[in-house]
Amino acid sequence: MSQTAEEAGRTIHEPDMPDGEFSALVAHGDWVRLRTLIVLRWMAVAGQLTAIFVATRYYGIDLDLALCLAVVGAAVAVNLISVFIFPENKRLTGSEAMLTLLFDTAQLAVLLYLTGGLNNPFALLILAPATIAATALQTRATVFLGLVTIALVTLVAFFHRPLQVSDGTLIEVPAVFGFGFWLAIVTGVVFLGLYARRVASEIRSMGEALLATQMALAREQKLTDLGGVVAAAAHELGTPLATIKLASAELADELDDRPDLRDDAQLIRQQADRCREILRSMGKAGKDDLHLRTAPLSAIIREAAEPHLDRGKVLHFDLGDMPGAPIPQPVFPRRPEIIHGLRNLIQNAVDFADGNVWIDASWNPDFVHLRIADDGAGFPLHLMGRIGDPLLRRRREDARRRPGYDGMGLGLFIAKTLLERTGARLTFSNGADPFLAEDEHPKRSGALVEVAWPRHRIEAARGGGLGENRPITR
Repeated sequence: MSQTAEEAGRTIHEPDMPDGEFSALVAHGDWVRLRTLIVLRWMAVAGQLTAIFVATRYYGIDLDLALCLAVVGAAVAVNLISVFIFPENKRLTGSEAMLTLLFDTAQLAVLLYLTGGLNNPFALLILAPATIAATALQTRATVFLGLVTIALVTLVAFFHRPLQVSDGTLIEVPAVFGFGFWLAIVTGVVFLGLYARRVASEIRSMGEALLATQMALAREQKLTDLGGVVAAAAHELGTPLATIKLASAELADELDDRPDLRDDAQLIRQQADRCREILRSMGKAGKDDLHLRTAPLSAIIREAAEPHLDRGKVLHFDLGDMPGAPIPQPVFPRRPEIIHGLRNLIQNAVDFADGNVWIDASWNPDFVHLRIADDGAGFPLHLMGRIGDPLLRRRREDARRRPGYDGMGLGLFIAKTLLERTGARLTFSNGADPFLAEDEHPKRSGALVEVAWPRHRIEAARGGGLGENRPITR
């Protein structure tokens, strides 16, 4: 039911979209703008020059000013070259971004070598390139840059020019503090890298999943609009086609003495009949009226389940749509979010049911409830709280169980997102107590999804009839 649940044999369907379209959605790379790194480097250059000026001017620290300025000048030169050679909107590839951050790390390391190594309180700034890499680069490049940073920090911890004031007094922290500074920086590289990597990965996954949700909703909206156009066309063209058929029949009767023309008139009549059959097969008779925009809850559910009725599993409906019910059945707007969201839930239940899926609906004056249950393996308990997270990976055993299935963990996320936009609340559970023996499990022992809407938020206003007839205009 979700990519989290995939790890125990349940999965999510990739949204219906062309392969190239979805590949473009999840592809990484070319995310970092060169201009962003240039601006950050200008800020670093300004900070380095300020620190050198304050250290030499106000604290009398004896620095090799020429070499320090040369190292800072190297960063300035790289920035100027980048500004004049590359366009402002250039986006770096993974390799280019890694080399850029590698240069920044090396430049900082050389500057630390000239200014006392880890005795320099600004040594912690060497964490910045590695942290940026963790948010923007692939794992391999991030690990490589992190290892280079640790290696350079270790080198400047042992090999550096002493930091001293003009009278020869050395500025040096005790050895235990020096080791502590080194350990803190190394720990910072690892911790900040992992932290930034995890947060950035979740943000990207959520962004990709939300984009996929929007694409799926747009596709469903197009299909819904197309169905309305076809139904309206079938309704509006019914009268002229009937007129053509009647006129052609009268012409055929009057042309008994002209067999060639009579055959043409009969052909016109046959083609008019064919047009009516084509329109009837493409959409039911109707127009852009209330019937196309609203429907009873049972009709909405059956429409969502229709593509999965003939997939080898038995769908049991208990929709409370018997006549004479004490509380009228709610009328829902035929919104693409509702139909597509319910269709995804039913699709995943059918995919992982052993043989049966139960779809039950009930309502009261305040709420509308929908339950979708199956007799499959159900959700794993240790992943129950994460169900609905997008773009999670499958375990190998699930791939062996479903070798032809290649979902990306978006189906349940899309369903949950779309239905929550309509005011629904979704809960996920299993139909069987995990401590029961297998032969004690009830029929509905698999995954259970419950959807609840506040009735005042979802129910469409009831009107009279099918609405006003309106002709199609250009």
